[in-house]
Amino acid sequence: MTIKAVLFDLDGTLLPMDYDKFVHGYFKLLAKKLAGVGYDPETLVDNIWKSTGAMVMNDGSMKNEDAFWAAFTKIYGEKALGDLPVFEDFYANDFQQVQSICGFDAAAKEVVELAGENGRKVILATNPLFPSIATESRVRWAGLDKDAFELITTYENSSYCKPNPKYYVEICEKIGCQPEECVMVGNDVNEDMIAETLGMKVFLLTNDLINKKEQDISKYPQGGYEELKVFLKDLD
Repeated sequence: MTIKAVLFDLDGTLLPMDYDKFVHGYFKLLAKKLAGVGYDPETLVDNIWKSTGAMVMNDGSMKNEDAFWAAFTKIYGEKALGDLPVFEDFYANDFQQVQSICGFDAAAKEVVELAGENGRKVILATNPLFPSIATESRVRWAGLDKDAFELITTYENSSYCKPNPKYYVEICEKIGCQPEECVMVGNDVNEDMIAETLGMKVFLLTNDLINKKEQDISKYPQGGYEELKVFLKDLD
């Protein structure tokens, strides 16, 4: 079947990073920002994780954004919604400091452009746990333009998260493609390679490999950007 769309993960795939260091730096800055409006830094991070977990467990009945804030306000009360401007200011400003924790590889732009040849759709299938403002920042850090993607999944427009296969089904429905007509490229064995169970082709980028369950990865096409380029060229 002809490949009509290529899906890319972002963190650790198009944007090189040590994910644990990224999360630590991100939460440290966020806790510092919100401490200024009365949140206890020690409990805040745990509660953000709990609210993030609500997104991961989302059953499709609401957008991830709503799942997060429903869980967050259950902990902090409706007054937390009044702090939305503080969160928005954080992502517009403080969050930009996290770029120093991330890497950069010009080859990311090359593989995105290669994926889009022959009229194929290019999708940024990053786990939709972040608001669009934070996701678009990370796209820029990777040296990419958001307009290079037909769809960018964020917590505002998605109703599932990785590794739920329904996350990929939702993308396919939005772009009008069957799973068999798509390729998923990512660095996380559990979250990205799960797309294969739907019939998608997959490529495991091993530069910043995440394999928390220590799965056998020998069955997957894999490698760095150079191997990915060859893989994408062979799709034709």
